[in-house]
Amino acid sequence: MGIQLMGLSQAKQKLQRSLSARIASLLATSGTNNVPKGHVGVYVGEKYGEKKRFMVPISYLNHPLFQDLLNLAEEEYGFDHPMGGLTIPCSEDHFTGIASALSGS
Repeated sequence: MGIQLMGLSQAKQKLQRSLSARIASLLATSGTNNVPKGHVGVYVGEKYGEKKRFMVPISYLNHPLFQDLLNLAEEEYGFDHPMGGLTIPCSEDHFTGIASALSGS
C-alpha cells in the first residue's frame, strides 16, 4: 500500500513541476482550453516539429508504464521545454500502444 502511494506522489510531483507554469502560459496564449476535464494534453514524437498532441486521462499518471514515459521525458527535456507543455520523446506507435494497454486495464 505504501509503495503505491509513493508512486502516486512521485507522479503528482513530476506533473506539477512540469506543467504548472507552462500549461497556464500555453492556455493564456491560445485563448482556449480545449482539454477535457480529467485529462491532460501531452505532445508525443521523436522529432521537433513533428509532434502530435494527445489527451490523456489523469488516471494514467499513476500507472507504472506511464511513469516510465514521464521519467523518459524528464531525462530528455528536464522541466523546461520549448513546446511549452508536457512532451514525451517516443514514437507515436509506442505511445498509442501504451495508451491502448492502459485503457484496457
